[in-house]
Amino acid sequence: MNAVARLAQSFDEWRAAARELIARKVPPADVAWHAQADDGDLFSSAPAPADTVMLAPALRLPRQLVELLEAAACFNAADRWAFLYQVLWRWQLGQHDVLSPADADGARLHAMAKAVRREEHDMHAYVRFRERDEAAGAPRFVAWFEPAHEVLPQVARHFARRMGAISWMIATPRASMLWDGATLHAGPALLRGAADIDDAGEALWLTYYRSIFNPARVNAGLLHSHIPSRFWKNLPEGAIVPAMLSGAANGERRTGQTASVGQRSGATMIPISAERAQPARDLPTTLDRCRRCELWKTATQAVPGKGPEQARIMLIGEQPGDQEDLAGLPFVGPAGALLQQAMQEAGMARDSVYLTNAVKHFKWEPRGKRRLHKTPAQREILACHDWLEQELASVKPQVIVALGSTALKALLQDGAASMTPLIGTPILHDGRWVITVYHPAYVLRAPDAASRRQAYAVIVAGLRQALLLGHDNHHSVEAGTSCPSSRRA
Repeated sequence: MNAVARLAQSFDEWRAAARELIARKVPPADVAWHAQADDGDLFSSAPAPADTVMLAPALRLPRQLVELLEAAACFNAADRWAFLYQVLWRWQLGQHDVLSPADADGARLHAMAKAVRREEHDMHAYVRFRERDEAAGAPRFVAWFEPAHEVLPQVARHFARRMGAISWMIATPRASMLWDGATLHAGPALLRGAADIDDAGEALWLTYYRSIFNPARVNAGLLHSHIPSRFWKNLPEGAIVPAMLSGAANGERRTGQTASVGQRSGATMIPISAERAQPARDLPTTLDRCRRCELWKTATQAVPGKGPEQARIMLIGEQPGDQEDLAGLPFVGPAGALLQQAMQEAGMARDSVYLTNAVKHFKWEPRGKRRLHKTPAQREILACHDWLEQELASVKPQVIVALGSTALKALLQDGAASMTPLIGTPILHDGRWVITVYHPAYVLRAPDAASRRQAYAVIVAGLRQALLLGHDNHHSVEAGTSCPSSRRA
């Protein structure tokens, strides 16, 4: 008897062909499986008469076997379709031990399914989407990956659930999957490698990665055991990790081995002043040496204030943002651009005022490649207060604009201070006028256009008030503008 040739390019195609062959009682040895339409003569044997198929018993399989077969169908092996048919044939003959890992075929089936699921997990973890220029259109993000097994469709469904309406494409050496924000589209290979993807933001990502690298914590063996070497070449940070590992091995790790101050194992934090901690060490004399709280460990650098050595008006924000942390300058990101717009509308020249933040290091939490702002805790505000006091003493402002709740709490040294009752109402504190307005970032995060307009108007009005009070330090305001609790003897 001539071999029965069958084409299978997917699990669904294999399943349809396997049902028909089982119905015809064609043994595995008599079937030639092909993965491409030109692999042999697929019409070398004619199908059996239709009544043969109709008289065959129904094919019933347990759920576990179906799931194993479907997973193993993604395993990259030349004989996978023939092997899966052999498993199916044995089950239909009543040899149900083929489902057991103790059986030779069962062991291979389980191993194939496990390898495929592991590849899915690795692809979830090590796919790196790179952002394209918005002017280039969709897809907005593109990733390159070289999977060992054919797991692209199910991994694409995973990312479609997680990334919402953002368009993206995952390219592999054999195929591509495109998500347009609503539907997945399968296509042929469209890229030759990760080098085909232009990512203007990658340099920023590598700068950030270098800044958080701690040579004191490097364990190269553990690192390579957790991340297989085949993934490194397509990770953006993979290009710089070897040099950083080499530097750590050559002695740079000693710079990261200073013991932390006031810590113990466990979740409890013990507040302790740095000057009383052991071993004894000098207090920081410059901002970039400050270790009074933990924020310096994950920040690129401390961000000092900027402006005239002495200024009538000082604007105090909460903390540096992502772009401020990288640039080392206050208010250079999106919130800074909005503040600049409000200052222009109020008639305030940026170079005439002093800009700073209550907290000098960027506090953030990771979200993919992005570092998202996280509100400083009261202990971090207090730890940074000495630097703010030094700026106040040096700049000698007559009017302070507190941009948001954190700035107000830091200035008044009152963790319970509320900005809501003080908006639009200047108060005297330590001989200076204090005006409270929203932080520009609040305007950017406001849920609707009406809220944004209202918050922005409060900022502009507060800046105009600051200009009026700054021109006359003895300017008097209406009754109720002083706050007894904020005055000091």
